[in-house]
This record gives sequence, structure tokens and C-alpha cells, in this order.
Amino acid sequence: MSTLVIEGRQRLEGRVAVEGNKNSALPLLAACLLTEEECTLTNVPRIGDVEVMARLLIDLGAEVDGIGTSTLRVRAGRVHTHTPDRTLVGRLRGSVLLLGPLLSRVGQAHLAAPGGDFPARRSIGVHLEALRAMGARLGSGADHVLEAPDGLKGASMYLYEASVTGTETALLAAARASGVTGIRHAATEPHVVELCQFLAKMGAGVWGIGSSSLRVEGVARLRGVQHELGGDYIEAGSWAVVGAITGGEMAIEGVRPEDIEVVEAVLRRMNVDCGMRAGVFEVRPSRLKAAGRITTGLWPSFPSDLVSLVTVLATQAEGRTLVHDWMYELRLFALEQMSGMGADMFLADAHRIIVTGPSKLRGGRMLDTRDLRSGMSLIAAGLAAEGQTRVAPLETVERGYGQLVERLRALGARVEKVD
Repeated sequence: MSTLVIEGRQRLEGRVAVEGNKNSALPLLAACLLTEEECTLTNVPRIGDVEVMARLLIDLGAEVDGIGTSTLRVRAGRVHTHTPDRTLVGRLRGSVLLLGPLLSRVGQAHLAAPGGDFPARRSIGVHLEALRAMGARLGSGADHVLEAPDGLKGASMYLYEASVTGTETALLAAARASGVTGIRHAATEPHVVELCQFLAKMGAGVWGIGSSSLRVEGVARLRGVQHELGGDYIEAGSWAVVGAITGGEMAIEGVRPEDIEVVEAVLRRMNVDCGMRAGVFEVRPSRLKAAGRITTGLWPSFPSDLVSLVTVLATQAEGRTLVHDWMYELRLFALEQMSGMGADMFLADAHRIIVTGPSKLRGGRMLDTRDLRSGMSLIAAGLAAEGQTRVAPLETVERGYGQLVERLRALGARVEKVD
């Protein structure tokens, strides 16, 4: 496993282009299993999670060209197994998205426990209930074994949790189910919208796109399509924090204004001078101030995926900030490591942390990237700290940020990847 060695207190400046939305790429790749025809995806993020999903498709029998590039061509003319590779599944939370397509194509699915960040704390109960509502039968045991020998049937369902991947599982299953499926309390994030649009391109009937009430009319055969992924607003928000915390001037290309505004609203509350201009999201040097309270929520509220990053940014803001992430336990725990760097943080419980700033951060310690987003946050802390900081394993962060070391260097960071 690799370590990122950071020499801090360097102002990062320049232009950076975000790649396609990671949280769109995984369900779109799963959707490619729904058709025997070729699908082409462009502006695909060159990240570890995408490669794992592509390898899972190959393991199931699909042909995938372009792994490691921004263009992937997938042709699933034949699915020869209903049991994805256990090792790969154990590395990727998004592997759960294969359940619906496998049931549609071969009538069976056998999935080991999906991995990813905090796998033991992230249930797939919403996914399984949606599939059972459409006629899938669930077997017993530690693995998730389902069968639908007579095919999936359209159904009316209410998701007890507006889960993003739970909504996507229901959509993927409904696209080839017989009849009409109604999904209420659906997630409305941009990546859910993108999956709806992709399935509609493939020939499924999809109504209510962007709302919490979706209607899907399944079809027996879906066609292959070409699709360009939209820019990743989580990645854009990450680079915005990196610019703000180092006092730099950053121009971030490739993100849609309607996606980044939920991030911009919180950054402006922290007195970050930022905004869209001519299709580019700009961040300029600012005197940071505490936001008072930052709370995550369902779209279009502030995303949980960025809560660790704004918490680190709050260490450099004047005043006290309460950060409340009610959606996930454990996401804030990794930031306790920053106390050894001089940050003034008080972890009230699994969901709330109080930050008082500004604090002069000191480097010189090894930081553990316990999950993808906290890993990027610790890198941001190292960039702002005086002296040297070591962050490991870097592979955890590279699951979601492509070409990370190269892009940091292009912006002026003094970083080195060492084994």
C-alpha cells in the first residue's frame, strides 16, 4: 500500500477539470448488463472503483474495452454466471447494483457481502425489499441469494429510506420487469437522475425524473446506447475546499451549476469567495469564517460525501462550527486524528463534531485514510499544515479521485507517492 508524503503550506493555484460522476458511473455500468447490445460511456472517471466494477462485468461474461481510460465500451452479449467474484464484491459497495440486472438477465443472483466504506454499518435492506416487491425470492445464509425464475414483475413500492443505491437497484430491476413499477420516496440526487435518463435512452419508459415519485414501464429488450457522464460535483467540491484551505485561486471545470450550488451555499456561509463564471467554478483567496452549523441532508441539501472536507476547512475558519451528519455513523471519526495536528475538535457523538478555529495545523504524523472521503479530507489538512504529513493508504483515496497525485502537483502541491 502507498503513502502520500505532503510538504504543507503551499498555495495551490490553477485549473482542474473534474471527471464524470463516480456515483453515476457505477450504476450506468451495471445498467449495461441489461442489454445484449454494446453501450459506450464517455467522460468516465479513471478511478479504482470504476475499474473494480468493470472487472466484475468481465467476470460475469461481458466484454469491456477501455479500462483505465475515460471511454468504456461494454457488450454483455452473454451472462455466463449469476455469482460475481467474491473478492471483487468485497472491495466495492456498488457491487450491490448488479442484483437487478442479474435477476433480469438470468433469473438468479448470488452476491457476497458488498465491501467499500464501513460495510458492516451500511445495510442493503432497501434494495432487497424492492426486489422482493417485484417477485424475487430471497434465500437464507450470510450471502445474498435471490431468484426470480418467472421474471421480475412491476410493483408499487414505498422505500422506507430514500437510499440512492436502493433507488437505483429498484430502477435497474424495473427496466426489464413486466408491467409498470411505481417507486415512491425515491432519492433525487443528480446521479439517480442520470441513471433514469440512461435507462430511458435504452428504451425503458421512465416518468417523474428528478422527483421522489418515479414510474417505470419495463420492456423485454433494451438497446445499446452512447452516453457522456456529467461532471462530479463531489469532486468539484473537494477541489474547491483544497483551494480555499490553502489560500489559493482555483478554476474548476466540468461541473454543472445546478449541481455545485448546494456546495457553493455552504462555502459562501464560510466566507469563501467562490462562484460560477462562464461555466467555470472559481475559488479565490478568502478570510474564512465559521458557518455556525452545517447539516447534511437528502438532495438538494448539503451532501454527506463532503462533510469531512468542510469539517477540515472549519479548522481554518474564525469561530465555532457545529457539523452534523445525521445520515452516517463513523464518517467523522477519522477526523479525530487531526487533534494531534493541533486542530480544536470535539466529537460529541457519532454524528456531530464541534470545530473551533482558526488552528495552526502541524504536520509530522501518519494519518490513516479509513474511508474514501475522510482520506481526501486528511490530504487537505496536510496541505494546510506546517511541515510534513504522511497519509496512507493512498489507494483508499484513489478509489474516488483519478490521477490525484499528478493533479495535485499541477496545482503546485509538493507531494510524493511512496510505497
